[in-house]
Amino acid sequence: MTDVRPAVSVDSTAEVNVLDTLFRSDQGGHEQVVLCQDRASGLQAVIALHSTALGPALGGTRFHAYPGVPRPAEAALRDALNLSRGMSYKNALAGLKHGGGKAVIIGDPDLVKTEELLLAYGRFVDSLGGRYVTACDVGTYVQDMDVIARECRWVTGRSPEQGGAGDSSVLTAYGVFQGMLAAARHRWGSPELAGRKVAVAGVGKVGHLLVDHLIEAGAEVVITDVRPESVARVRAKHPQVTVAADTEALITTEGLDVYAPCALGGALNDHTVPLLTASVVCGAANNQLGHPGVEKDLAERGILYAPDYVVNSGGVIQVADELHGFDFARAKSKATGIHDTTLEILERADREGVPPAVAADRVAEQRMAAGR
Repeated sequence: MTDVRPAVSVDSTAEVNVLDTLFRSDQGGHEQVVLCQDRASGLQAVIALHSTALGPALGGTRFHAYPGVPRPAEAALRDALNLSRGMSYKNALAGLKHGGGKAVIIGDPDLVKTEELLLAYGRFVDSLGGRYVTACDVGTYVQDMDVIARECRWVTGRSPEQGGAGDSSVLTAYGVFQGMLAAARHRWGSPELAGRKVAVAGVGKVGHLLVDHLIEAGAEVVITDVRPESVARVRAKHPQVTVAADTEALITTEGLDVYAPCALGGALNDHTVPLLTASVVCGAANNQLGHPGVEKDLAERGILYAPDYVVNSGGVIQVADELHGFDFARAKSKATGIHDTTLEILERADREGVPPAVAADRVAEQRMAAGR
């Protein structure tokens, strides 16, 4: 194994708490977790490698502050563990020769992101010797990957000028749209969204592109976002879009057919599921299920859930293709297959009498076991 520099010395109560959280939280059997700290740049990060059974772990770098959380490091660790496990399943279901990994840089990217910090982070990724390949996620962008790549070659999602594929949000949104068409076919017998009312929560990097597909397909779209500028961008392009005051107002919209969570995780929980008026959930956000058992609550309410890590895999398909010399047409063709994969999982769930998330887990676990 490549020699990895120790990221932190365990010499404080806070650091002991983080390690304790790791051992208590890691129910997914992660192969490796690296705590990264560079005092000169202020970098504090977690890199979690869940599995390399199918190949090098591939997953994005999230840059997030965790406002209002007493122990941001613990929250970041939990996030990294959950997200990296999800990436293992996502990559397996996407048919990629990659395992799952994820990184979280702690802090408000608008305030603390610097070139020095990104370069320091790149050195930590590089120290893993290719076991982890990083890319964009919430709070990180193509230009950030270009900076990280100056210290590390295990980076995707770079700019076309640097030999990369550019913004992976393009195929993420396209893949979610394909998954939504499959869910529509399974629920209503036709892969059409014309005349359907679709609610999109979060119209940032992926959500606003999903709205483009929905409008083109003839859907009636309702949106919300905590950032007024994101709402304004969508409204400037699509003035026919309706704006809800907040997520609760969005999910209780009368006559809603589809709910697309496209912001942070945990959107489906004990509070939101009873309020949902939609009969289909299909969105881009990672880790949409707030806790185990939510998928059963959805099924009991007759709500069809298209598992997030199935439908939002277009972005990882795009960045994985970049490792082999990016070809957009080739990557888009593979992302189109998300439609058939989603439909296969929904049909399997019906045959086996289980929620779609359980059916998707079974398929992914079979593929990872075969990879080992």
